[in-house]
Amino acid sequence: MREESDASKIYQLGSQLIETDMETVLQTGISAVIIANERVCRSVLDELSINAELVISLSDIAFCKLESQQECLYGTFLIPRLVDILGSRYKIACVITAKYIVLIDNSDFSSRLVQRIRIKKAHQGETRERFLYNFIVEFLSRDAVMLETYERNLMKMEDEVGKGISDGFQSRLQPIRKQLLTLRSYYDQLSDMAKELEENEDRYFARKQLKYFGTAADRAERLKDRTSYLLEYAQQVRDAYQSLVDAQQNANMEFLTVVSTIFFPLTLITGWYGMNFENMPELKSGYPAVILVSLIVVIIILLIFKKKKIL
Repeated sequence: MREESDASKIYQLGSQLIETDMETVLQTGISAVIIANERVCRSVLDELSINAELVISLSDIAFCKLESQQECLYGTFLIPRLVDILGSRYKIACVITAKYIVLIDNSDFSSRLVQRIRIKKAHQGETRERFLYNFIVEFLSRDAVMLETYERNLMKMEDEVGKGISDGFQSRLQPIRKQLLTLRSYYDQLSDMAKELEENEDRYFARKQLKYFGTAADRAERLKDRTSYLLEYAQQVRDAYQSLVDAQQNANMEFLTVVSTIFFPLTLITGWYGMNFENMPELKSGYPAVILVSLIVVIIILLIFKKKKIL
């Protein structure tokens, strides 16, 4: 059991997150953050005397949520990868007790987040509440820049539509809309999760520390509002593109209508003379006259269209 536990990473909670080991945690009773993979998480929970009736399966995580157990809080995170929003996601389970936070992660994502907290933050985790706030905010830290990129792309597409450029528009806009929908759902779940932590129904957290969860919920809520705005903007750009397509189709139909109108009298003349009746005037020598009449008809129609500003 000791060998499996040593495969995890353990940090003592404090103003600075200090790496330690399981033996020190058990002997001193200090509060700690433990990062373990799915294979060893059960043995870690047993060593910490966390008797949670949990079936932990990271592959089954479908969204961000928080639920109460008799002796702990159990949460799951489903975090989109910024390089591929619609692709695979980071899946993390979290067990929170009065003294410990156990992060269960088969990738190195949680470890990288903790290292970033240790490098960037002056107050890294004096309390469990402060650490959870830092942890949540850290994996949201680059999202605002990402949403800014989406906005610039949409503005560029809007400018292209304004210039009449529509090549490949749908193939570029559709993935953006799907990604924004995915992000909006993710931020909504994360906001609800932070609000549940702030409500503190089971009294796992100190009342004066709940402000951190409120701040995290506000951060997720602002990102969700920003994403909703971008979805509305994407719809406006799509409407502008549809208006361009409709205008192009109307122009094509107008051109075909003009052409049809010009050649309809000529069709009537050629159809009439094509009947070849014996008593038809100019049957034997009327070919030049028919050409002349056709030209006159076309010129008259063109003059009429020009006067009415159809051409």
